[in-house]
Amino acid sequence: MIFYFTGTGNSLWVAKALSEALGEPLISIADELRKEEEGLAYPVRPDEKILFVYPVHSWGPAVPVTRFISRLALNGYAGQPVYSVSTCGDECGYTDLLIGKALGKRAISLTAAYSVIMPNNYILLPGFDVDAKEVEERKLQDAPAHVAGIAEAIREHRQDALYHTGSMPGLKSYWIYPLFAHLAIGRNSFRVSDACISCGLCERICPTGTIGMQAGKPVWADTCVQCVACIHRCPVRAIEYGKETLKKGRYHHPEIK
Repeated sequence: MIFYFTGTGNSLWVAKALSEALGEPLISIADELRKEEEGLAYPVRPDEKILFVYPVHSWGPAVPVTRFISRLALNGYAGQPVYSVSTCGDECGYTDLLIGKALGKRAISLTAAYSVIMPNNYILLPGFDVDAKEVEERKLQDAPAHVAGIAEAIREHRQDALYHTGSMPGLKSYWIYPLFAHLAIGRNSFRVSDACISCGLCERICPTGTIGMQAGKPVWADTCVQCVACIHRCPVRAIEYGKETLKKGRYHHPEIK
């Protein structure tokens, strides 16, 4: 089975490609987290492969993924292979170690970790923007072969070096990521301009149910995890994050509608 979390569609595209290649069903982490049960239990076949596909947020796993794992129970788990596949704009840091630690707390062992470089989408802080168009296109063109390599490694039980740690991973994953998870999650400066057409798309695609509509306009609660789905998917570019995003680009995976 493939548990996935996605914002702008990069991780969903990877999860779908791996689902087709490996014959494993997809399960949305966002949908599962909405369930009221304290524990989230799933039966595991003896021959099952278990994958977690998700974006890297500030050199660590997207917060909903670790929240999900903290409630996870795999009924019938007896050491079946468990894989992490993270999508990142450039570097993953020690996301693999962090996800392995979270799984370990549930007595689940991480078999191997892989990463797929996809177009950048984080634009909420100074110095961060989407890729230039030619870089975006190159990453999208390279991704299918990279995902195919990961699927082959999983099928053949190989732990290939298909994970990009990058520079200064300790600083990024053990110092910057905790600050992001503590200070950024639950707080936001999203706003909507007069260009809003009240289509409600942002409310429908928000994976955490953070966005509600009031008088036809979106309003953000304090449950935001900065997945940036809303700001990138707005069809009329009516959503901004303070003044930081006014001159920045927008991106969502072209094959995810």
